[in-house]
Amino acid sequence: MTEPAIRDAAEAMKRAEAWQKAVAVAARAHHRQFRKDGRTPYIAHVYRVTMTVRDLFGCDDIIALAAALLHDTIEDTERDYDDIEIVCGTEVADVVAALSKDMRLPEPKREEAYDAQLARGPWQAKLIKLADTYDNYCDQATAVTRPTPLFAAISRMNRALAIAGDDPRLAAGVRIVREAVRQAEAAT
Repeated sequence: MTEPAIRDAAEAMKRAEAWQKAVAVAARAHHRQFRKDGRTPYIAHVYRVTMTVRDLFGCDDIIALAAALLHDTIEDTERDYDDIEIVCGTEVADVVAALSKDMRLPEPKREEAYDAQLARGPWQAKLIKLADTYDNYCDQATAVTRPTPLFAAISRMNRALAIAGDDPRLAAGVRIVREAVRQAEAAT
């Protein structure tokens, strides 16, 4: 086997291992959690966000994909930064931390601090946030009964777009989320 082939095989194994670890942590962490409809397993949202990052936004960055699988883990489960760092590494844990709100803060301050944190965060966090708001909008737009008005989803997508800025690595996500906002505004 040639040296480049060996490197390619090692990289493929590293990617598979990172995916397997992130999937396992996410599935265990979100076990027995459901979406707001009370029927859909929460892990479905996590998988959809990851597939949006990979398949719709065209990103194959392993840090982004592993962090997408874990994006709600710190905020919504008993797992913390250290748990993710031990299993998936510092880079993934840092992206997930950038996507996690500080629940100790009161609501208005929490949202402001969260937006600032995301704006300073790595590009992968911004891309995942675009996918997260897009998935939440799609989930809500197709729901038989809407737990919150559609304008709230539009507002969240607009916040994610503002945070994304003009980073070229986010261009596909920005384009898709902008189109979703346009369609949602036309429908309301």
